[in-house]
Amino acid sequence: MNSENFPTDVQPFRMKNGRKSSEFTFKMQISVFYSKKLQYFSAFSFRYIHFALLAIFYSVFQSCQTTIDLPRRLPRIPADMPARNVVLIIGDGMGLSQISSLVLGEDQPSAFERFGVIGFQKTHSSSDLITDSAAGATAMATGVKTYNGAIGVNADTIPVQTLIERCEEEGLSTGMLTTATIVHATPAAFVAHRSFREQYEGIALDYLEQDIDFLVGGGQKFFERRETDGADLTAVFRRKGYAVYSYFDRNLETTILNTRKNVLFFTADNQPVSAQYGRTYLPKATRLGLNFLDQHGDKGFFFLVEGGQVDWAGHYNQPDMLDAEMKDLHAAILEALSFALTDGTTLVVVTADHETGGLGLHQSEKDKNRLEYRYTTNGHTASLVPVFAFGPGAHHFSGIYENTGLHANIL
Repeated sequence: MNSENFPTDVQPFRMKNGRKSSEFTFKMQISVFYSKKLQYFSAFSFRYIHFALLAIFYSVFQSCQTTIDLPRRLPRIPADMPARNVVLIIGDGMGLSQISSLVLGEDQPSAFERFGVIGFQKTHSSSDLITDSAAGATAMATGVKTYNGAIGVNADTIPVQTLIERCEEEGLSTGMLTTATIVHATPAAFVAHRSFREQYEGIALDYLEQDIDFLVGGGQKFFERRETDGADLTAVFRRKGYAVYSYFDRNLETTILNTRKNVLFFTADNQPVSAQYGRTYLPKATRLGLNFLDQHGDKGFFFLVEGGQVDWAGHYNQPDMLDAEMKDLHAAILEALSFALTDGTTLVVVTADHETGGLGLHQSEKDKNRLEYRYTTNGHTASLVPVFAFGPGAHHFSGIYENTGLHANIL
């Protein structure tokens, strides 16, 4: 088993017997498109007009009915059209079997089936054939392979610039949203530089070195009740001009944000609860973050969204937890695609850092129309993981490549 850290207080679950499907609809406001995006298209030559008209069609259609379905197949974008914004969605531990479990349970085509560009990435680290989240995320964040457990450093423990640091340097707005703690391996690798992933309080300190505009996730205790120095880092964030909120006294879904101020919202003291136990903020916070970042700056944005507990469902070999987490992540992906289709300048990339559980999907002996989940490990596997892309530059993500290639393709 890999040395992946995951909570140990989850209750036992029943085996998977089936699920109800869900259908997603989304809203696209024509006023947003006309006021902000047609101006962007005016800078391009006449051969891009067909895509602009497609986006207008969806916006105009919205004025005739309350909601519309995501198109069965997302439109292709001109190959040399640049992206203004990038949304990177990581399903931690999400391999093909995890995606298949979602796809086979939907009556309508899932978000995954609507992508026109699909690739695969190889996930091994510099030290192991089977990566952990720290090394996997570091490879995507920096473009450099490193050893298992490393956060934002190379194999010699030398810090390497991350995508978020690069974006901050170039004046883009940045956002991060996770269903784990913000000091957990995957989000941490895009911000921090630490030799080992469990240096949580050190990772929290590294967040002060950045000016992430929209930051949402668990882990409040690593900022306020610190064992190493007793410092209150949330007070430091406030002095930096952040609006700091907590799940303890505020509901993220009803909070009205000032787009002129950076935001830090803690969704849990340590790890947020599973979607199966009622956690619902990921899709809504995805929509909130996209709208916030779109209004927060004028140079575009980079937004990292992580469904962190898909991984834990694999570690626990718990099908019901997996179903809940995949549905939650799927809804967030649809939010991102809704925004990108309306916006016309946003690249959406969906992938994973590795597969967890060695999941196999089998036909139930009792009901031939239902799935039975069978796991081969409670750790990670060496399986390739898929990459789905839509928007300007999406064509770069087809094929098979190293996980470091994701970083290069985004740049």
